[in-house]
Amino acid sequence: MPLFRKSSEMVSADRALSGRSQAIPTAEDSFVNQRPLKGPYTEGLEIADFAMGCFWGVERKFWQLPGVWVTAVGYMGGHTPNPTYEEVCSGMTGHAEAVRVVFDPRQVSYDDLLKAFWEGHDPTQGMRQGNDLGTQYRSAIYTHDAAQAEAAEKSKAAYEKALDAAGMGSITTEIRPAGEFYFAEDYHQQYLAKNPNGYCGVGGTGVVCPIGVGVEA
Repeated sequence: MPLFRKSSEMVSADRALSGRSQAIPTAEDSFVNQRPLKGPYTEGLEIADFAMGCFWGVERKFWQLPGVWVTAVGYMGGHTPNPTYEEVCSGMTGHAEAVRVVFDPRQVSYDDLLKAFWEGHDPTQGMRQGNDLGTQYRSAIYTHDAAQAEAAEKSKAAYEKALDAAGMGSITTEIRPAGEFYFAEDYHQQYLAKNPNGYCGVGGTGVVCPIGVGVEA
């Protein structure tokens, strides 16, 4: 699945691909639980968006969590409207491979999702994740309101202390307001449910994130 691009430079808006006005075709429902990827979602659910490397493995980490209603993969944080996977992998759209997590806050908190995010990958690697190289594999949290932004920043500070104590590098994760989420192509959605032995290049540092256990940043 990975194209092993070595570009670590973000493309500027004036150099990015022009994209298209119409959304690319994708699945209507989740292969995992047959719920609608794009909604409408059940009342009371909330949305969280994360980027942490190859979105195949990342999506599986989140759909396995109790309280997660549906997940989808797509592209965020770039310049090109309605990009294709090939365009994102070219490094010329500025997007990261991202996962949308629709969750029930009565069953799983945003802090719980942040803990899964930090522990599920290595957030110190910049424009890569393991052997997957390129700006599309960067670590990011795209927030939907002030409460998510505050929680994300606090969790980052807490995990930075834990990583520092373990002798690891600084966090390179970007945290910014969510822009448009462009749903990826049908075959990418819930890929590892369709292909259980498929590629997954996402792995954590082994350092526990202290949020949710009474530890303040």
